[in-house]
Amino acid sequence: MEKNTLNESSFTTTILPERDNCDSNNNLVDNSYLNTNHITTVTNLILTNLLLSRIIDNYEKILDEIEDSLMETDLNGNVTYVNRKAAELLGVPKEKAIGLNYRYWTDEVNKKIVFENYHRAYLTGAPCRFIYEAKSLKGNKLIIEDVGSPRRDEKGIIVGFRSTARDITARVNIENEMIKQKIRLETIFSSVNEGIITVDPSFTIMDVNKAAENICGISITNERGKNINECLSMCSKSCIEVINETLYNKLPIKDYLIECNHKYKKYQLVSITCAPLKDEMKNFLGAALVIRDVTKIKVIERELKQRNRYHNIVGKSREMQYIYNIIEDLANYDTTVLITGESGTGKELVAKALHYSSYRAFKPFIAVNCAALSENLLESELFGHIKGAFTGAIKEKTGRFELADGGTLLLDEIGDISPSIQLKLLRFLQEKTFEKVGDSEPKKVDVRIIACTNKNLKEKVKKGEFREDLYYRLKVVEIALPPLRSRMEDIPLLVDYFCRIFNERYRKKIEGISQEVLRIFMNHSWPGNVRELEHVMEHAFILSHGHVITINDLPVELREISQDSQQKMAERKLRKDVDVKEIIEMLKSAKWNKTKAACLLGISRWALYRRLKRFNINVEEL
Repeated sequence: MEKNTLNESSFTTTILPERDNCDSNNNLVDNSYLNTNHITTVTNLILTNLLLSRIIDNYEKILDEIEDSLMETDLNGNVTYVNRKAAELLGVPKEKAIGLNYRYWTDEVNKKIVFENYHRAYLTGAPCRFIYEAKSLKGNKLIIEDVGSPRRDEKGIIVGFRSTARDITARVNIENEMIKQKIRLETIFSSVNEGIITVDPSFTIMDVNKAAENICGISITNERGKNINECLSMCSKSCIEVINETLYNKLPIKDYLIECNHKYKKYQLVSITCAPLKDEMKNFLGAALVIRDVTKIKVIERELKQRNRYHNIVGKSREMQYIYNIIEDLANYDTTVLITGESGTGKELVAKALHYSSYRAFKPFIAVNCAALSENLLESELFGHIKGAFTGAIKEKTGRFELADGGTLLLDEIGDISPSIQLKLLRFLQEKTFEKVGDSEPKKVDVRIIACTNKNLKEKVKKGEFREDLYYRLKVVEIALPPLRSRMEDIPLLVDYFCRIFNERYRKKIEGISQEVLRIFMNHSWPGNVRELEHVMEHAFILSHGHVITINDLPVELREISQDSQQKMAERKLRKDVDVKEIIEMLKSAKWNKTKAACLLGISRWALYRRLKRFNINVEEL
């Protein structure tokens, strides 16, 4: 700072000689006033120039800090000023950039682009924005975004141009890569066989692919931006509930099987997966629904593959295959179903399978045991009551029909309800309305009715104990469950299933049952059906201390059966010669159950299979 400090006395001796203090006769004259004014003027001028120089330096420093390229040229395109960033783009020091012409860093095509834009700016006087390719003097290829404007002198005449430019090479490369990636994704999106529909939280469709158009019958171009409820006009809209669950819980739902009931594809069956849709910052955007048409696959599976399990129903017998098929057929229809069968055959499991296979799966499943309640309590339980409807009704109660709205109501032991309840139930099945106890205002709900009974309703109708019209209202479709004794080949599967359940419940590692126990199970009539087998297995799990359930772990009554069977086996020799006629008779006696027929013949199941093959006996044709 000291070298820039002005010394007023030095300017006096240097600038004003001593003779300037004399007159024409060389006499000293008092010019101190004039000398002082002159020195002050010169001093101010010098100070002003220094100040301007400092301001210019400061401005240049500020401009050099800017990350945009700043450049000035004359009308011929020769550089008259550059900041630090512009010099870096050119690849030369600032002082060497002065005088360069724009033609040095552009090719023929881009020279034309630059000239045309600056020529337009010259003619119109307005700034121009454009992108061109340049090459720095070091040979680097650049993509430049330029904003050029005319530069005028103090008279307003255009004397050159001012350019504010930015190197957007990296940005353009990223954008190009994103465009390529988008094209690849769009190609995949449009070419996959699975239908894909993305929706935002308000159910507005964001995107649809070609496969979804084919499966659902919606238009790719017309449906974007519309509510999906409005677009799915040709099906049962079963997938809406799945989307709703994903949007509400923000959790994925995988491989959910539904029947579309499509207007033009009556038996279309699809597997849907719905997952939350999020951006790179994990912000929730909506849901992505993936739809796979499995109609042909399921038909082939039904024809060729024997299923061992459906939901929580276990069995591979011919009778159970039929049950699985009829559940699938009925799942997405709202028709009333009557499930019959002996106690313990799994009627409630079938009812749940019907519910959770249908589009009502995310709505309530409500079960009522009609035999466990008196007439008055059952009426209140089913239909609800208002406050003061009867003694003890201190507040209003919501009935099971209302609680099951949108879902399924299971009426267990339907054969035990009173004539009064039968009449009210008949009215609901006819009109879909009911009245609360003590109320006269009808209520309408959307409920699918499934009824269960172990009674012979047809006999009860003949005896006048059950309304005939209600019986036929309930028996639109009947599913008759077979007793366990008629599907003995399912016992090993059921044993394995209960082993998994009880191992987890009691934290044990029991591998299974002994051959002696299996033989007892196969010879027992199981009057309590699957429920009895479940209780026997639980009893054995509690008592067992080993890795295999033995006879000693079984209830007393089954151990007695074991002793009787062992005595009979001791009296009977192992049979080697069994003729065709006897095999057929035993198969008929066992209702074509090969395992039971083998026991009746006194041979192993595999021995029976070998004889069937040897004698060319086709059970399906008998």
